[in-house]
Amino acid sequence: MSLEALRNRLPDYARDLKLNLGSLSTEPVLTEQQLAGTFVASALASRNAEVSKALVAEFGPKLSAEALTAAKAAAAIMGMNNVYYRFVHLVGGDYGNMPARLRMNIIGKPGVEKADFELWSLAVSAVNGCGMCMESHEKVVLHGGLSKEAVQAAVRIAAVVHAVAAVLDGEDALAA
Repeated sequence: MSLEALRNRLPDYARDLKLNLGSLSTEPVLTEQQLAGTFVASALASRNAEVSKALVAEFGPKLSAEALTAAKAAAAIMGMNNVYYRFVHLVGGDYGNMPARLRMNIIGKPGVEKADFELWSLAVSAVNGCGMCMESHEKVVLHGGLSKEAVQAAVRIAAVVHAVAAVLDGEDALAA
């Protein structure tokens, strides 16, 4: 499935999502790698098979093999970290002072530019709703030289991709 086919699959009531999905696919603030990796990581984080297949088919070829693996790894590691660090943040107490004791080696050696991997991790953290992770990754991204406009673009992509996945999940549930 292509991006256009995915857009056409959206019902009329989701016209804004259809338009946003199209315009964000050419977001000029991000490099091609940043853009493509953000779409891939956000799609995987949104947990909808149709969205994941369509967006990986559309944007995967725009990434090197290493960058595609890194975008997938950002979705994977943040899937774990967002749950753990959201707990730490919301519960508070001594948990923030305790070592996580979770392996996170990919963050140190993602196989792509650190700022790009952190941007993808930020997008996934936005999908998963982890404030602690969003704050942490946003600082690293800005320190890595990316602009606030780049951060906003990545989060806009994550928001639209997640909403598209939710709409399709809802439509599939109603059709079943």
